[in-house]
Amino acid sequence: MTGNKIDSIDPTDEVLPPRSLALFGLQHVLVMAASPITAVFLVSKALGFSDALTVSLISATFLICGLGTILQSFGPAGFGARLPFIMVPGGAPIAIFLAIAQQTDVQTAVGAVILTAVFYFLALPVFRRLLRYFPPIVVGTMLLLVSVNLVRIYGGTITGKQGSEGFADPMNVGLALATIVLTIIFARVFTGTLQRISVMLGLIAGSAIAMGAGYMDLSGIFDGPMIAVPQLLPFGMPKFDFFAALPLIVFSIISMAEATGQTIATAEIVGRRGDAHAIVPATIRGDAHAIVPATIRGDAVASLVGGLFGTSLIITSGENVGIVRATNVKSRYVTATAGVILVLIALFAPIGRLANALPGPVVGGTAVIVFSIIGVIGIDLLRRVDLREHGPMFTLAAALSMGLLPILVPGVYSQFPQWSQMILANGLAAGTITAVIVNAFFQHLPLEQFQAKCAAVFRPE
Repeated sequence: MTGNKIDSIDPTDEVLPPRSLALFGLQHVLVMAASPITAVFLVSKALGFSDALTVSLISATFLICGLGTILQSFGPAGFGARLPFIMVPGGAPIAIFLAIAQQTDVQTAVGAVILTAVFYFLALPVFRRLLRYFPPIVVGTMLLLVSVNLVRIYGGTITGKQGSEGFADPMNVGLALATIVLTIIFARVFTGTLQRISVMLGLIAGSAIAMGAGYMDLSGIFDGPMIAVPQLLPFGMPKFDFFAALPLIVFSIISMAEATGQTIATAEIVGRRGDAHAIVPATIRGDAHAIVPATIRGDAVASLVGGLFGTSLIITSGENVGIVRATNVKSRYVTATAGVILVLIALFAPIGRLANALPGPVVGGTAVIVFSIIGVIGIDLLRRVDLREHGPMFTLAAALSMGLLPILVPGVYSQFPQWSQMILANGLAAGTITAVIVNAFFQHLPLEQFQAKCAAVFRPE
């Protein structure tokens, strides 16, 4: 009878002993911890934030990631999937957030995050219909443009501003290259969890070299308060500009598609009972909600709250799925414990000050390889497309033309009206929107119908 009772427990609902919860929860944290630290540090360096503001943003990011992870693990009232999920700041959203902030200001970038979080809720009932306009050719192109844009931006973190004293200092460039090389070595040599955190290990090793060379000072880490309290609206009141927010809104559709895939994959790995694919309300263990929409609602809530604390989008991560598969520990209480650990980290101020002490060239080297990986993912998606066909070939060519031009030739649209610059001068927005339109032109507009319309327009009276 006891055995039958155990067998009837859903694997995701199993409550492990406290020691196991702490151990497995910490493992999840180690895998994702580099993401919030790197994301905040990269944005802070690029936008020139003060040390105090950087520490506050790191604290806020850990806090929202932790609370979002707890939300996804427990899923109250259909907000959260009740699956073993971890939430992180996404790489592509960070790039778009930074591009918006540099093109306008950081208040507008924060407003874009909030608008996008609201869009999640508005688009959820119809997003499946939108997915047809975001096939691999579009998503792959967007990720490739994200990668190119970020490598250009964070190359400046390594070299400094062109024309300034110390530009392209060989020591700085050497630190960045050493960080990249060490990250690759760790990814090759290690296995399991250590391999998954090779980016963080590369960052740590690069920082150790910098400290040995006198380029890093840790003396002030324990100066000041031990408890960090994230600041609400750290940049003041957000500014809401739909055109500026459009790149992030476009990305949110892709994010919903990724959340769908991750939810279905995770539900299958953990053996979750119920219809994971459902978009309409479904009954899962007595709860009147479907798993996929619940995941997206959790992402929306975390991103909305994160925007109020100055972060970019906080979204469900697929990184921890490998841990679930490798350990066969499927309990959502493990990730809930990871969420509690993240909250505790958020409140421990020295961690934020430690992250802020990392040398710019080391973080720049980490950024270059991390965001180049985004480009690799984009290329992998493009490999699934037959680029010998006219439609995909011209879709990619047109998108790269519109996307790379403002990235590689800054100021090309500087004489255009301000409202048009919001889209045209943003390579991510221009390239992605071009990919959607050209792909739809080739794939979703019947040729006969198009020819008939052209004939009607040009037919002489």
